[in-house]
Amino acid sequence: MSSPPPARDDDAPDLVCQIDCVQGMVDALSSVRWKRHQDALMELSQHGIVLTVEESGCLQAKVFLKRELFVEYDYAGDGRQRFGLSLGLLVDCLNIFSTPGQASTVEIRYPGPDMELLLKSVGSPDSCLYAEIRTRIPDTVSWDYHFEHDGNTPVTFTVKSAILKETVDDLEWPGSSIQIRMQPDPPTVIFRGEGHGDLQIDLPYYANTDLLIVFQCDREVSYRYKYKFLRATTSNIPATAVKENCRTKVTIGRGGMLKIQHLVSLARPGMPYFRNIGGGTEQTSRIAHIEFFVKPEEDDNDA
Repeated sequence: MSSPPPARDDDAPDLVCQIDCVQGMVDALSSVRWKRHQDALMELSQHGIVLTVEESGCLQAKVFLKRELFVEYDYAGDGRQRFGLSLGLLVDCLNIFSTPGQASTVEIRYPGPDMELLLKSVGSPDSCLYAEIRTRIPDTVSWDYHFEHDGNTPVTFTVKSAILKETVDDLEWPGSSIQIRMQPDPPTVIFRGEGHGDLQIDLPYYANTDLLIVFQCDREVSYRYKYKFLRATTSNIPATAVKENCRTKVTIGRGGMLKIQHLVSLARPGMPYFRNIGGGTEQTSRIAHIEFFVKPEEDDNDA
């Protein structure tokens, strides 16, 4: 007869996980940190960790940290658990654990005795760092970020992250808005900013070009977005994403909802992309997925 599974300690944490690429996690979380004081919603599940931030009901960002990114990931909670915390405090604490040029591993536990998020360095015989981050009941996310394509053919393009960041930076006008227009003939993405003057940047699509890697558009679309929200989607792209020629996917959905997707590597320099599990070799993804959703400006001329 098989013995019954051991009873779970009621005081045991719902999440115990370890991550060995702390700097990569810092880069991923910093990419959605566009101001000093910023609240975040953290969601835990058996699939991993999702962190969401929002501003003004017009800008929302998500960081997806799948369980495969962690050296260990043990989730014993019921369903999905959500709590609020300070994004800046989380990033600053993780930065303390990140030592340049050295491999560092951090254990994350939740909840602590007073519902804290607990961080602890592991694997170092010389010292042990420990941090407690106070959590709180999360505020309800005030708008539905659900994204839908407008029509049967998605309107989308893929560009190198560095080029998109440079384009948005060049369009800066104080208090201005940016028009993004996509046209199928000739296939082009057009960014236009207005301020003390007009500035337009065209990204034409041709075969075998590195400018636009993917372009899909069967009709002309045009929407305007506040510059400060658009800049938040690119201002903190990690230097590693630029150096490694990472790509960003931009999609315009129903009603002009803008979806921007970055990929951020969480691999340490020299870290293999394979991990031995159970005596075998399994390929694991070391990529964090970052998604931004930006609502367009309303056109006063629309009836």
